[in-house]
Amino acid sequence: MRTRGFKPGVAFALLTAPAVLLYVVFFLVPVFIGLYHSMTNWDGFSLKYNFVGLQNYIQIWKDKRFLNGLTFTLFYTGIVVVGKLAIALILALLLSGPLKLRGLFRSIYFFPAVLSMITVGLVFNQFFYSLFPQLGEALGIEWLSRNLLGKADTAVYGVALTNIWQGFAVPMVIFIAGLSNVPKDLLEAATIDGATRFQRFVSVTVPFLIPMLTVNLVLAIKGGITVFDYIVAMTDGGPSKSTESLGFLIYQHGMNEMKFGYGTAEAIYVFLLIGLVSFIQIKLLSRKEVGQQ
Repeated sequence: MRTRGFKPGVAFALLTAPAVLLYVVFFLVPVFIGLYHSMTNWDGFSLKYNFVGLQNYIQIWKDKRFLNGLTFTLFYTGIVVVGKLAIALILALLLSGPLKLRGLFRSIYFFPAVLSMITVGLVFNQFFYSLFPQLGEALGIEWLSRNLLGKADTAVYGVALTNIWQGFAVPMVIFIAGLSNVPKDLLEAATIDGATRFQRFVSVTVPFLIPMLTVNLVLAIKGGITVFDYIVAMTDGGPSKSTESLGFLIYQHGMNEMKFGYGTAEAIYVFLLIGLVSFIQIKLLSRKEVGQQ
């Protein structure tokens, strides 16, 4: 007996419908609801609120607290991106070579990635508060004997170091995957031609790592701009509001200060910032990929 199957178009629609439905319900609908609330003065709880149009979006750029948070976030993101990717690439190169117990070392270096950000933040908070100052005093190192989180001009470095320690593992794994795809015959040909190790890395290895670098950059930039957990666990925005990131400000305005509409408008700006930065760096790096002009 001959059975009649679905047409390809119908089968495709049936298979993708659940995923599309979930995407619409749990992403697109909340986005549009958020856009609406960003143009209101809703406090997050009241049933009555007024539509204020673009007033929140205009007021944000007059808010010195937001501008300070933007400056902190961009500076923090720069430190984290450079630190994460530099350490990740160096370790990926080392762990891709002929190293004994290579699998064990990869597991050890990946271990921080499985810990929660809050847990790591609380642990490092105690390190900066008691362990590092005592160690600095014992060794006679003045800068180490001070609590980085206790001063407005150094707190950003303490939070960034914590993020770098935990965050280099995933980029490292991605770089290791990319290094495994570098053609060995090209490396051998470059060696025969007299290229040094550094020249082989720049001319042969780097072009094949561009796609992995693009992914790692997007993830690192997004993580830096949206930082929240480390701030809550380590500084709570202090000292003197010097570590109020954009993510922390959105939470403060939306939940603690009863300005949900205003906080949502800030979240929209963060969304646009991440999208713009990611788009620019993807376009720039894609031109340097192998096979691209």
